[in-house]
Order: sequence, then structure tokens, then C-alpha cells
Amino acid sequence: MAAPIVVTGGAGFIGSHLVARLLERGAPVRVLERPGAAIDHLPLHRIDVVFADIRHPEAVRRAMRGCAEVYHLAANPQLWTHPRGQFRQVNYLGTIHVLEAGLEAGARRVLHTSTESILTHVRQTAPISEDQQVPIADVLGPYCRSKWLAERFALRLARRGAPVVVVNPTLPIGPGDRGRSPPTQMLLDFCLGKRREYLDAELNLIDVRDVADGMVRALERGRTGRRYLLGHENLSIRTLFAHLAALTGLPEPRWRVPYPLALAAAYVSEWIADVWTHRVPTATVTGVKLTRRRMHFDARRSLDELGLKPRPIAVSLGETVAWFAAMGWLPGPPCRGIGPDTLGKSIMPAEGSRGVGRHREG
Repeated sequence: MAAPIVVTGGAGFIGSHLVARLLERGAPVRVLERPGAAIDHLPLHRIDVVFADIRHPEAVRRAMRGCAEVYHLAANPQLWTHPRGQFRQVNYLGTIHVLEAGLEAGARRVLHTSTESILTHVRQTAPISEDQQVPIADVLGPYCRSKWLAERFALRLARRGAPVVVVNPTLPIGPGDRGRSPPTQMLLDFCLGKRREYLDAELNLIDVRDVADGMVRALERGRTGRRYLLGHENLSIRTLFAHLAALTGLPEPRWRVPYPLALAAAYVSEWIADVWTHRVPTATVTGVKLTRRRMHFDARRSLDELGLKPRPIAVSLGETVAWFAAMGWLPGPPCRGIGPDTLGKSIMPAEGSRGVGRHREG
């Protein structure tokens, strides 16, 4: 039997698409997921599933035995958690455990998944590329700092000769986000009529299926120690909501929230979450503060080197909203304008574009 490819976080949004991509290529796949994670949406008859907490190094070492390659995606993707120390334990120390165990197990290549949110300076003016260097003093919030430290560790291993490659996806959208990561929750809230206002900020979006494809290409042909930026189209939140309005028939947002008001609301929301609900707040301090940074990315060099050509974000948005409806998350009939004709055409102006399964405990 061929040695398996291990995907940590393989039941997550990006991870489930990556697993599907690897299976299409005929690769044997082992998914490492946290105990209690929902896995019913995975093709359990075709994969091996190991439950292990990446905060526990011995459990991770057992899960990595005999692996051929490792894709490390497992992380807490929210911008808030309770307590905050979980970010360091999962995103940073968990990365140390996974990468070290994978290399000790003899993996010939290891891919670490970082994030775009650690790549912007306080006074960012130029478009952000894959070679951007940011000191930790410029990194916002405990989530971003934990991911910054994890990426530094991965690149340090590569400098010492380890076969490690890093990818930094921007904001992934598309069908299949059952865990409702922050970008998906923002889109869903608009479609539910909960977002009639917007912040003056820019985002870079890429389809989650193109992120998965980019990861496979980066592990197979990427240069060791290299960071690959997986991004696509830059657009403002106002423009994003306008196109969602066109898809759903909802009114376009017309009220721009002043930054001080948004930040104050985020502090209040986090206080309520910390003290009372222990649920992800509507607005996070890190998320609001990131809107003050210029998040305009230029991924052309990475995409060209990997030979990756992402699909139009208009297609991704249409399929995302259609998936919301299919999941029963939206009330009423399917949203208007979502069909083969719509999905085959870009509705967006160019805003810097180019921009039975085996389960066991570890």
C-alpha cells in the first residue's frame, strides 16, 4: 500500500476541497482532525481519518507515521477565541508539532498554510506581494501573531534544509464552508439581510477550489523555503455587497460605518463574548483594525510560477450563494440570477484583478 498524504484540518473549508483534489489524482489520503470534528461530509470510504489534537505532540507523531507528504492546514481560523491563549497553542505550537513530526516521519515534502493577514504594514502603500516582510510589531491581534510565529518557524526549518513550502491564501470563498469562516459569515449575513452597512475597506478574494489546486501545485513544484501568495481579485466591501445585492435581489448597502464607531462596537462585542456568551462576536477588534490597513495584493508572480489561473470571483460568489440556498441557510426560494448563464459571465468590474472509512484516535 502506498504511503499516505496527510492533510491536517482536512474536514475544514479549504481542507475538504484539498482532500477532494488529492483523491481525484488517485493519492491515498489520511486526514488528521481534532477530536469531535464533523467529518460526515468527507468521502469516508476513500480516506483514513485520525482524530488527534495537534496541541499534543505524541498524538501528532502517531498520526504522521509512514506519511509521504504533509499538508498542514489545521488552525483556529477565527479572529476571536476564548481564551486568547488558544491561538498560540493551536496555531503556533500546533504547527511546531505537525511540521516536526511530519519531517521525523520521513515526509519528502511539507506544506504549511499561512495567511494573508500577516503581510501588511501599518503604512502600506504598494500592492502586497509574496516577498513582503513585516515585523511582529506591525502584526495585528493574537490570531495574526500566532500565524506570524508559525510561518516564521516553517521558514526557519526550510533555511536549515527541510523540504518545507509555505502558502498564504487570501480570503477564500465558494461552496462548502460548513464551519462559516469569517469571509463566509460576512457573505451569509448580507444574504440574510443582516448587513445593510459597510466598512470602507478592500479585500482580496480567491475561490477555495483554486486555493486547493494552488496548494497541490506548490507542494509538487514549489521551491523549498518559498512563500507562495494564493490570491486573485481585489475589490472593496462596498463593491462586494453590491454584487451580492444583484444576485439576491436585496437592496445595496448605502451607509458607510465610521471607523471609530465600528471599532467601539467591536470592543463591546468582544467584551460580551468574553464575559457572557463565549461565542464568536458579530465584530472583532482585529477584523475592524485590519480594515484600516491596505489589503491590496498582487499574486501574479506566485500564480505564474505555479501555473494557476483562478476562476472569476463572480462565478465563485454565485456558486456560494446557491450553496447557501441548497444548505437551507437562506429563507424563501432560490436567489435570482443564479444559474448557468449567470455563472458563466463575470459581473464584476476589474478592481485590480489578478490580482467505509477508517477512524481512529491518534
